[in-house]
Amino acid sequence: MKKKILKLGDNIKGTSSNWKFTGKTAKNFDTHIKKSVPLYDWSHDISLKLSDFFLNEKTNVYDLGCSTGTFLKELAIRSKEKKHFYYGIDEIKDMCKIAIKNNKKNKNVKIINKKIEDIKFKKSSLVTSFYTMQFIHPSKRQYIFNKIYKNLNWSGAFIMFEKVRAPDARFQDITMQIYNDYKIEQGFTSEEIISKSMSLKGVMDPFSSAANFEMLKRAGFKDILSVLKFLNFEGFLAIK
Repeated sequence: MKKKILKLGDNIKGTSSNWKFTGKTAKNFDTHIKKSVPLYDWSHDISLKLSDFFLNEKTNVYDLGCSTGTFLKELAIRSKEKKHFYYGIDEIKDMCKIAIKNNKKNKNVKIINKKIEDIKFKKSSLVTSFYTMQFIHPSKRQYIFNKIYKNLNWSGAFIMFEKVRAPDARFQDITMQIYNDYKIEQGFTSEEIISKSMSLKGVMDPFSSAANFEMLKRAGFKDILSVLKFLNFEGFLAIK
C-alpha cells in the first residue's frame, strides 16, 4: 500500500516516519528551519560570539550537520583574519551541494559529504552542531561525543543546540502545546504541524537536557553550561 503524501509546509512533502533532508527540503531548508525552530538565528548569533573565546590561534573548526553551510559562511567571515580551516560535515548530498555553493568564495571552507560517525577528526578548537544529534541514532551518539572530546585541543569547545524532551510527561505536554501555538503563529497550518510530527516518527529522537549533560560528561567534558533555553530547545557549551 502506497504511503500517503504529507504536506509539511514551505513546499516540503513527505510520508509518515520518513522525514528526509533531500530535494525540496534542502532547497527550502533555511526558510523552514527559521520558522520551525524558535530563536534559530539567535543560536547562530550566540555561537558566533562564543567562537571569539576559542579561535584565538590558527586552528581547525568543524560544523556537524552543516546543512546549507550558512553558519560556516558567517563564522569564516567573522574570523577571516585568523585563516582557520573550516570543515562542514553532512551526509546529505543535496545539502552539501548548496553548502559548497554558499561557501565557494572561501577556499578555507571544505564541505564533506559523509556520515559524522565516519569522520576522522583533525585536532580542532571548536566543534558546532545545530539540531543534528537528535537525528543520529542513539546507539551512535556517545561514540560521536567521545570522538569530539578526544580530538578537541585543550580548552577547545563543543557548542551544541538540540531539541530536548522535558523531564516528565506534564512538562512535555505543556512545552509541546506552547510550541504548537508558536508554529501556528509562524503560519503553519494544523495539518502541516500534525503531518510534520508524523514524518519525524522514528527519525528524530531528542534526549532530555539531563541526558545530554550526562553524555557530554561521559565523553570527558567537566565544564558544561546551558547557554540558551526556550521551551524544548536548548544550547549547550562544553569546554575541554
